[in-house]
Amino acid sequence: MSTRAESTIMFREAAQAPEAVRAQLAANAAQITRLAERLRATPPRAVVTCARGSSDHAATFARYLIETHLGLLTSSAAPSVSSVYATATDLAGTLMLTISQSGASPDLLAVVGQARKAGAHIVALVNAEESPLAQLADELLPLHAGPERSVAATKSFLASIVQLVAAWSNDRALAAALESAPQLLTRAWQLDWNALVTRLTAANNLYVIGRGLGLGVAQEAALKLKETSGLHAEAVSAAELRHGPMALVRTGFPLLVFSQNDESRPGIVQLAAELSAQGADVLLAGTHLAHTTELPTEAAHPVIEPLLFAQSFYRAANALALARGHDPDAPPHLRKVTETL
Repeated sequence: MSTRAESTIMFREAAQAPEAVRAQLAANAAQITRLAERLRATPPRAVVTCARGSSDHAATFARYLIETHLGLLTSSAAPSVSSVYATATDLAGTLMLTISQSGASPDLLAVVGQARKAGAHIVALVNAEESPLAQLADELLPLHAGPERSVAATKSFLASIVQLVAAWSNDRALAAALESAPQLLTRAWQLDWNALVTRLTAANNLYVIGRGLGLGVAQEAALKLKETSGLHAEAVSAAELRHGPMALVRTGFPLLVFSQNDESRPGIVQLAAELSAQGADVLLAGTHLAHTTELPTEAAHPVIEPLLFAQSFYRAANALALARGHDPDAPPHLRKVTETL
């Protein structure tokens, strides 16, 4: 990538993700252990996530991770229920995971305040440790991402949820894989995704496809393409594409497809083959398939692989924004803290 690309705030902050994850693992280890012991001793009846933007994509990832590793019903809160309709939901005996970089959005604060009154135990994963959201939490797990000045948040998305679920589920293989994540993130950052830049510089629309643990990364990639490149990108589950969205796919239509090495891969590979056969321009991360453009990836534990996809993507997204004549640090009409009411 060019020197110009390396000069952006987005580039510099995304490049810091390995150190952010390393810091989180060390700083939160003892607290995570205590919290995991408490959750095993007194399991919640359900988990509710609360987040916006990139943090909500981390929450999507959390949902799949919690349900597949703990078998525990997990659902996303609709902030407008509290902030607009002022309606209280029965959350007695639940765990609310609220994820935020700034910890300052009024609608999230309204949800958490109502949830506390309704009996939820609040665990906040927040980068701004002195924020109002952090003060409301029963348990604060700092993201340790350091200052984030780029409007397009990157580090806080990567440094969030896996450590808690690994400890809570007592999954030693996942915990061991997580220890290697900083090194793998460093390698993922160096991978050449210039094919993405070349193929999407003149694009107007695309789908970003994922499934299961990869869906949150697909959502995150679509958001970043909108924010930084002014590119209309829509995240779609691989399972949902045939239920209508496939009708838009024409010859040359670009699709960015994420395929982590788990039970979802065979279906994603079959879908990518069908799309390619229809003449779509398929950019495929995570596996090999003839007649598609392969984006190089680092092999890892299937829970860690989507995080590595995101890291490689961030670097390419920064370069793509510049190639399209955009400033990734100053997306139009956006600000760092979005104060949704």
